[in-house]
Amino acid sequence: VQLQASGGGSVQAGGSLTLSCAASRRAFRGYGMGWFRQVLGKEREFVAAIAWSDYTNYADFVKGRFTISRDSGKNTFYLQMNSLKPEDTAVYYCAATPNGYAISTDQSEYTYWGWGTQVTVSS
Repeated sequence: VQLQASGGGSVQAGGSLTLSCAASRRAFRGYGMGWFRQVLGKEREFVAAIAWSDYTNYADFVKGRFTISRDSGKNTFYLQMNSLKPEDTAVYYCAATPNGYAISTDQSEYTYWGWGTQVTVSS
């Protein structure tokens, strides 16, 4: 199972970025998918998750600003990030769990992880 995150970059506060996570077909079908982020020296934290049913879950600090979605035809899921703030600066990771119903905030429930992509928001 392979996941590959992309789309990170540098943006000014108030700007937008879209992260993508390309998954192998095996990983994508029937799996729950999530995004997490980590700041150097801090623990990795939950950002958003989407179940196979498209039910979603968001961390409070991104509600109304970030949107998680999936494109079954492309085996890819996304994190649309709007109204970015400097505190959103982090390395963002995508992850997958075989539990397709999961929209878990607990990173230990995710079996597969992609390499991170850096997001930097300047003030």
